[in-house]
Amino acid sequence: MFKWILAIIGFSIYKFPGGFIGYLLGTMIDNFVFQNQNTQRRSAQTHFYSPRRSVSLGDFELNLLSLSAIVIKADGAISQRELDYVRAYFVQQFGKERANATFRTFNQIAKNRSVEAARVSAYLRSRTTYEMRLQILHFLFGVANADSKIHQAELNTLHRISGYLNINLRDFESIKAMFIKSADDAYKILEIDQNASENEIKKAYRQMVKKYHPDKLVDMDEAYKKGAKEKFNKVQEAYDKIRRERGF
Repeated sequence: MFKWILAIIGFSIYKFPGGFIGYLLGTMIDNFVFQNQNTQRRSAQTHFYSPRRSVSLGDFELNLLSLSAIVIKADGAISQRELDYVRAYFVQQFGKERANATFRTFNQIAKNRSVEAARVSAYLRSRTTYEMRLQILHFLFGVANADSKIHQAELNTLHRISGYLNINLRDFESIKAMFIKSADDAYKILEIDQNASENEIKKAYRQMVKKYHPDKLVDMDEAYKKGAKEKFNKVQEAYDKIRRERGF
């Protein structure tokens, strides 16, 4: 943009030599602006944006760890496999050194005050997108399922957290069906009833593909993209299962 403005100004004063010099100077300014915008864009990727506010990576780690701890303790027994699941996730997502620092900070905070699901969820709800909150819920289901069984107390806690995160019931039931098998789990994943018509099934599938497509988290780190891909694959599996059963 600047190269043409300065080229016109230069030409009006010094004709062709002035226009050429103005063009070169404007090109340098345009390149500087472009690089600065890229730097800002890369910086933004260390935050989890919503249309309103953002949460820094450190705050996000601590609050996610807080919700993980609430889920782990929900059934009254602390499972080592659930702890290992959370630690492995944090190491993969943030690196070993940062993950260890987060765990140490969390332990210090937990000693001084109780961790309240409503407060933590409200903080995340106001600072993350809906797609990101779906990923948080999916991760928490993974924590509860790390010992190969989601207990009723854990399920109740997950349902409560889902409400605090303002996730609608259909989305909750959809993610739940990805972990807890039932006769109609494929339909629940697609958020439809078993008596849905073929057109309704296809429409629901297209909507779910849009909702859970990994591109929704294009600016997120690889661990979150992996979680989005897992949900996306579950949607595909559910649709394929219904197609085979229905024969279309």
